[in-house]
Amino acid sequence: MENADIEGAWARAPGEAAHWLHELDPDHCYSGFEPPRRPDAAWLLHAMYAWEDGLVTTTHDDVHQSMTAAGLTEAADAAGEQPGDVGDLLEGAIVTGTELGRSGHPGAGWRRLRWRELARGFGEPAVPEGELPGSRCLRQAHPAGSWSAAIQPPAEGCLDRESWYRLIGVLLRHSPAGAATRCLAYYCPLVTADWDTETVLAGRLGDADRLYDHPSMSSCPSDLWAADRSWVVYCDWDLWGTKVVGPTALIDALLDDPDLEGLRLPWTR
Repeated sequence: MENADIEGAWARAPGEAAHWLHELDPDHCYSGFEPPRRPDAAWLLHAMYAWEDGLVTTTHDDVHQSMTAAGLTEAADAAGEQPGDVGDLLEGAIVTGTELGRSGHPGAGWRRLRWRELARGFGEPAVPEGELPGSRCLRQAHPAGSWSAAIQPPAEGCLDRESWYRLIGVLLRHSPAGAATRCLAYYCPLVTADWDTETVLAGRLGDADRLYDHPSMSSCPSDLWAADRSWVVYCDWDLWGTKVVGPTALIDALLDDPDLEGLRLPWTR
């Protein structure tokens, strides 16, 4: 019933509804469309977590190799279509610990580890100048590719669940029509595996939190925007950060929210 409620709240819309985003970013259609500032922008960093008892030098790849040697792991998914550990997408690749798609707080014994906290320990910026939030960030935390097994690193391609809910709450407060704000959601082909038809859904901002668990998708939308185009949320399938563009008041509210970790990246569009 819950899945039916989500699908009922978000009806299929013509793919042409996303063409204006394609015109803004014609080279990014397969992983999401990056909008430029409208007039401001911020990047929300996908949450990561640390084991409360402290870090260890054992990596996610070490754990995987030990389990493989003991015959406790299943064969890697050769198709590589299902969300999961990015390292498992290719046989013999390093298991990084990074998830692909939806993620959330791992439960008891884990605490939120802010990007800035980890970056300060290494004496480096959370996102190096000229880069986007992704695998080239915080390199000293995963110098050989795999993270400490005591860290759940940021998920790739999808904002974490708790941050998504918080983001929707801020958007509700900064949209004049509130929950009734008409919205559209675009899912890129890397999420849908549909390379022939643009996947666009239409619904209300008041129902956008439920998009996180849409039964036909493995991720939050690649792009979510108000029908009046006053703000746009962009989540690239290859990145560890979600971009929000819109009025400065909205961006400031996101950056000031204590449960979100965000920053402006002036070298981005």
